Amino acid sequence: MTDKKILNRMNYLIGHLKANLKMAEQGRYCIDVIRQNQAVISALRKVNEMILHNHLETCVADAIKGKSIKERKRVYQEIVDIFKEEK
Repeated sequence: MTDKKILNRMNYLIGHLKANLKMAEQGRYCIDVIRQNQAVISALRKVNEMILHNHLETCVADAIKGKSIKERKRVYQEIVDIFKEEK
């Protein structure tokens, strides 16, 4: 997974999160910090969607096309488990 768009977004998020940290260190208004944190969380969700899309097109597609039923079940279970963890 080396999609340039994903890596660029992640680097942007690192910068955004560092800016949020600076806001908190400077004692900026709490609601402003929370709003910026919410923006980072939203952007992380978007990155996760992009990564999942890539995963479905590559790893999952390969498992479905492959001959190993065990591998196919493992990949399916991974996807189910990742959504259970988000709650």
